[in-house]
Amino acid sequence: MSAEFAATLDIRQIAPHQRHPMIFNSFETLQPGQSLQLINDHDPKPLYDQFQMRSGDAFSWAYLEAGPEVWRVQIGKTAAATSDCCSGGACCG
Repeated sequence: MSAEFAATLDIRQIAPHQRHPMIFNSFETLQPGQSLQLINDHDPKPLYDQFQMRSGDAFSWAYLEAGPEVWRVQIGKTAAATSDCCSGGACCG
């Protein structure tokens, strides 16, 4: 199975303090329905938790490879990301 990605981020050689900002910046540039491929040297589970807190159901997450030396994850922007509502359905306007 092959997938097209809007971006591929191999962060294995990136300084740890630069990784998450780089990933979130790349995610923000995605259009709904697009995804990026993340390549890492460890399970990025803490990043998943951050996406959950920041984006709720506006992202998708699928492991393409799960170690032990390389982890590849497909992170997508879902249609829910197009909502202009600040509270997930209970607008605060």
